Amino acid sequence: MKNPLVIALGGNALQSGKGPANAASQLAVIQNTAGQLVRILQTGQPLAIVHGNGPQVGRILLQNEAAAAITPAMPLDVCGAMSQGMIGYHIQQALGQRMAAAGLPGRPVTLVTQVRVSAEDPAFDRPSKPIGPFYTQDKAEWIAKEKGFVFREDAGRGWRRVVASPLPLEVVELAQVRALLDAGFVPITAGGGGIPVVSTPTGLAGVAAVIDKDLAAWRLAEGLEAATLVILTEVEHACLRYGQADEQPLLRVGADELRAHQKAGHFAEGSMGPKVEAALRFVEGGSGRRAVITRLDLALEGLSGERGTQVLG
Repeated sequence: MKNPLVIALGGNALQSGKGPANAASQLAVIQNTAGQLVRILQTGQPLAIVHGNGPQVGRILLQNEAAAAITPAMPLDVCGAMSQGMIGYHIQQALGQRMAAAGLPGRPVTLVTQVRVSAEDPAFDRPSKPIGPFYTQDKAEWIAKEKGFVFREDAGRGWRRVVASPLPLEVVELAQVRALLDAGFVPITAGGGGIPVVSTPTGLAGVAAVIDKDLAAWRLAEGLEAATLVILTEVEHACLRYGQADEQPLLRVGADELRAHQKAGHFAEGSMGPKVEAALRFVEGGSGRRAVITRLDLALEGLSGERGTQVLG
């Protein structure tokens, strides 16, 4: 088997900000995403897919909240597993249809995936990832006292629970992903960054955390010995001075130069920052590697080196 390609799908590949937040709307967006993925599969490149889950797991948490008086709420790691199944099902269905129509062999397979993190990761001491609904300060303080959750005020919109975002150490089901690739399937894996688990004396245990999906894609690409990591988002390039009059897109950039731009504060933590960090970790981890950051509709052109930000070692 050729070295596989790992693609990380951003939120725009799963859901439109203009459409209703329901299953039919999500599936319609994913149908378009599947068309872009088929263009890559037609090149004969083995492919593993990672996706986000932020809005979807947020709605699962809202459903937990609304039904709390009727049925027990599920913990965050279980909600993450639920979102993996839901989103994976839609990608699996849409991509399977597109692959069959294009006469491509193999089929997509959704794999519920755990990702190991360290219980000693300093992120657990400073939770920062907002999840779930907004609350008044009084309600947030009451929940914090009852359940031990940590809340932060969120840009004047209310108080939200925050959890840790630890560094991924290992894709637990890496061997299964390899086996699927070797058999000609397209694994959909580490959805939402994977279900965060820690090692305990009795085995792995889920924890209340959120792993960045781009960093999970880096860890997967590392484990699969991929030659290329493609991070798909809503913009064609990573940029210096993004949104300013003198904005400068980065076309072909070495890892050393990109790391210097990162240290200078050019990439926002909540948007381009994790994508740049994942690209850098991947490229810096071995010779001959390449990472691409670009728009979903330019995925094939980005892979061929014609568009997007090409990060080189």
